[in-house]
Amino acid sequence: MAATHSLRTLPHHHHSSSFKRLSTPPPPPPPPSSFFLKPPSSSTSTSTSTTNTLSSLSSTTTFSLPSSTTSTTTSQAISFDTLQHHLSNQNFRQADEETRRLLILLAGEAAQKRGYVFFSEVQFISQNDLKAIDELWKKHSNNKFGYSVQKRQWQKVKKDFTKLFLKLGWMKKLDTEIEQYNYRAFPDEFIWELNDETPEGHLPLTNALRGTQLFNSILSHPAFEGQEEEAETGENGGVTVRDGTTKPLSNKFFKPNYSF
Repeated sequence: MAATHSLRTLPHHHHSSSFKRLSTPPPPPPPPSSFFLKPPSSSTSTSTSTTNTLSSLSSTTTFSLPSSTTSTTTSQAISFDTLQHHLSNQNFRQADEETRRLLILLAGEAAQKRGYVFFSEVQFISQNDLKAIDELWKKHSNNKFGYSVQKRQWQKVKKDFTKLFLKLGWMKKLDTEIEQYNYRAFPDEFIWELNDETPEGHLPLTNALRGTQLFNSILSHPAFEGQEEEAETGENGGVTVRDGTTKPLSNKFFKPNYSF
């Protein structure tokens, strides 16, 4: 109250001058030195100090972002060098694992976080990338391995996955009185070398634990469109074996236990 009274008793011109001095805010204190890329130069004017402070804060906002905030996307360049290395050295087990890793990477961020690919995510893999993987498999296996090779086999059996798994060697005959088959156990019962006994299209493997939709999406990808269908089934729907005879398939031979 005393301060207010003294202001009212001042002459008019002094009152105006005092009001201006009281209403002028003090210059803001400089931020801690950690906000600056380099120490600011001292200045005698309030305007210059304010400009330097704002400039330094702006620079801090721009350059102090941690690198971890930048998300990795599938638009970055993908290297197939590791896959080529394994295939060129006939390390087909390692090449199969690398192929699986590449598909997860190419399918997008959700697949990367999950650790496996949903069938609905195969569409996000570019034709060029999927063709590149397929070409490497064919090149280093004398055209015996690869997705396009598997698709050709799939078309020969009229897109019947049960018959396809038999042709690819992904199923084995059980030692039972009734003719039955079961999936091979991963990884020991699969063939990881290239020889005359290795079934055509045996590699790369596709996990069928959640059904055949993923494998279907890969074989139906636009990267493999335009391949000619070659029917190799008999009139009764059996599988044509090497001696030219047609072997009928029982409806009860199939055990739905996807173990790879």
